[in-house]
Amino acid sequence: MANTTSAKKAVRKIARRTEVNKARRTRMRSMVRKVEEAIASGDKAAAETALKAAEPTMMRAAQKGVAHKNTASRKVSRLAHSIAKLGK
Repeated sequence: MANTTSAKKAVRKIARRTEVNKARRTRMRSMVRKVEEAIASGDKAAAETALKAAEPTMMRAAQKGVAHKNTASRKVSRLAHSIAKLGK
């Protein structure tokens, strides 16, 4: 266990950041799930709306270090491609 003042502060700080990051990760996953559910139901309009809402959340998570930048971009790209296939 931490035994210096600075180490105790670091533990508190890490705990706060962990909570924030957990919330961001959960929000991102929920948004992705909504897009995937809309794609699965075949509703292109709902899927496009959900992706439009999810993309900024995913990119913000990547910017804050919760997810890797390329991972977020890849997920957005794959979801957009899946939505584009719905029209055909």
